[in-house]
Amino acid sequence: MKYYLLVLLALCLLPLTTWAQKAPVDTTRGRYHRPVFRQVQVRHDVEFAHVTTMLGLPQTLYMDVYEPVGDTVRRRPLVVLAHEGGFLTGTRDDAVMTALCTRLARLGYVTATIDYRLYFFPFDTVGIGRAAIRATQDMRAAVRFFRHDAATAKRFRVHPQYVFVGGSSAGGFMALQTGYLNKPSEVPAYLDIAALGGLEGNGGNAGYSSRPRGVVNLCGALARANWLEAGDPPLCSVHGTRDGLVPYAKGTIGAQLPAQLVYGSGALRVRANAVGVPNVLRRLRGAGHVPYSFEPTYIDSAFFAVRDFLRPLLGTGAPGPLLAAALNPRREAQTTALLLPRRPMVQLPPAPALVWQPNLLKAAPDSVRQPAPVAPEATGAAAPPE
Repeated sequence: MKYYLLVLLALCLLPLTTWAQKAPVDTTRGRYHRPVFRQVQVRHDVEFAHVTTMLGLPQTLYMDVYEPVGDTVRRRPLVVLAHEGGFLTGTRDDAVMTALCTRLARLGYVTATIDYRLYFFPFDTVGIGRAAIRATQDMRAAVRFFRHDAATAKRFRVHPQYVFVGGSSAGGFMALQTGYLNKPSEVPAYLDIAALGGLEGNGGNAGYSSRPRGVVNLCGALARANWLEAGDPPLCSVHGTRDGLVPYAKGTIGAQLPAQLVYGSGALRVRANAVGVPNVLRRLRGAGHVPYSFEPTYIDSAFFAVRDFLRPLLGTGAPGPLLAAALNPRREAQTTALLLPRRPMVQLPPAPALVWQPNLLKAAPDSVRQPAPVAPEATGAAAPPE
């Protein structure tokens, strides 16, 4: 009888033991993954750039900066975000930007939602292309502003090596161009990049890098997939598979402009895999354009995808085990369920953690991905910046 009881106990503990052997080591006590800060303070109307509008008039750009209250870390990761609106409308304090900035700040990030130059004329492909360049210059100016601050006043206590950019719809176009449009020769000649002030623009803090550590694309696209090249920053995309405005895969936008061919998140994932850029794609199956703007469930999906993409990139070296978990949300959900047993279970000593190393070049679709085999070596997760 005693023998059968021991066998039964071993069978009950097996799933928990199996999970413990594959769980990543958390050296941060949940920081950058759990909302460890209850309150967030917002610095409104922070001036970050002086630019010129398409009419030749001066314009001052502002941002709102979100910081966790009570945070004592001296150098913190930063996420710069830009709102949607087709380069015609929108404000930095819209609901999506406010939600994402607040939720990321509660994890321990510094976040900023920025102004950028709006409007374009004529209303054609050339006009909107120039508007996208001007807006991207403004995002780059925001990145340079924070890196200048990190090197001088340290007002925002930002770590200059851990600056991420992101945005929704038009803001997604800006973030993608900030990360991957890095040669003037890549810009179509008809946009006259020199007349616009080059890729960086004239927003201030010249000499500081605007290259991000990673890119967050929410329902955006690139005009050329080959702008994304080997060695470029990692990419996280969130996109509805039935987006009727910005195509999920390869397609056209602006039917009245005339139409412009662009590469949406699905096509960019194929390109990123081909050139070896680490990437995550969160498909919002059956969803249209920016569904998180009106359906709360989708803002959760976007936030969790961004959270699980960013955290592994806070260490140095290759993406760690949390990126692998983000690439396979179904497995993550299954193992997490094992943490909540319905009856008391015997506590076992923790087993050495193993790190997943998925082959991102030969990645299967998210919906069918299986964890890649790992070598039986004990290793811990990379520690975030202090």
